[in-house]
Amino acid sequence: MSAAVKDYYKTLGVAKNDSQDDIKKAYRKLARKYHPDLNPGDKSSEEKFKEINEAYAVIGDPQKRAEYDRAGTTFEQFGGFEGFGGFDSGEAFDLGDIFGNVFGTRFGAERHYARGENILIGVELTLEDAFAGATRPITITRTMNCDACGGSGAESWQTCPACKGTGRVQAAKGFFKIAQTCHECGGTGKKITSVCKKCGGRGKTVYTDTTKVKIPAGVDHGSIVKLRGIGNAGAGGGPAGDLHIEISIKPHPVFKRKGDDIYVQIPVTFGEAALGAKIEVPVIDGATMMKLPAGTQGGQRFKLSGKGFISPRSKQRGDEYVEIEIAVPKDVPEKAKEAIKAIESLYKEDPRKGLVK
Repeated sequence: MSAAVKDYYKTLGVAKNDSQDDIKKAYRKLARKYHPDLNPGDKSSEEKFKEINEAYAVIGDPQKRAEYDRAGTTFEQFGGFEGFGGFDSGEAFDLGDIFGNVFGTRFGAERHYARGENILIGVELTLEDAFAGATRPITITRTMNCDACGGSGAESWQTCPACKGTGRVQAAKGFFKIAQTCHECGGTGKKITSVCKKCGGRGKTVYTDTTKVKIPAGVDHGSIVKLRGIGNAGAGGGPAGDLHIEISIKPHPVFKRKGDDIYVQIPVTFGEAALGAKIEVPVIDGATMMKLPAGTQGGQRFKLSGKGFISPRSKQRGDEYVEIEIAVPKDVPEKAKEAIKAIESLYKEDPRKGLVK
């Protein structure tokens, strides 16, 4: 009995009369789902990824799709077409090209290059430092490409005999051939004959660096400052990761921050509140004078526009909100008590009226 040709439409989950755009969309969805880089160590995903690429290599090409549709449903019928490009002709399908055309990246010989891991460290600032920005020395331990071998791990190497330096080999898949990453050299096209003595073939060395980092003005508690390329070295000479600096801000004895606004409680005397006054108020970058109107009540809040933090995004400055507290003297002499009693008579009604039922 003849071996059945694989149903590529079923593999991609499309119908035989679907358009090329429908096929391409289905392939993209499946390729993202089963891509080996997104499913490390999952052999079933790797096999599935190969199957959908095999299917797309045929029915994703209008000419090959037409030949496939005309060939019938058995190996003998389909295999009988001589010169069917990419099958009996011996031409190999390049999965790297297929995947690269869809996602804008290469899958295959370049897979051994990988971006390095990011590094996360914490830096604590005062509220004043967060407002103005600051420069801080930081010490980080990270891996870097070995300066002796440039990250290759090799003191000497030779062209890979399996792939002849191309990084790819042809593998038979049913009735056609597919170009795959060379397993002997991992797609580099090179085989190490002598490992680097400095790094022992790892291609990386560990360094501890102390460097000065500029923290921009306006950062908040929990903000992340990113420094590109200051992370761990990538694999196979790939780009380094980033340094992520997480900001924490010490509690301030006077100010509280909410977003780009600042809140502060200011004690005033009874006379200042009752008669009005000009008082000096602290702001994050110094002090300013504020007019307190006569009859100011305890707990009343005033806004000082543009006295908060500068937003890193909009560059607009927030506000400062001043909440008034009435300060009462602890020691009151007899003579003053008479004056206070006279003031008490000024209240037209009980200020707590209606609170207790």
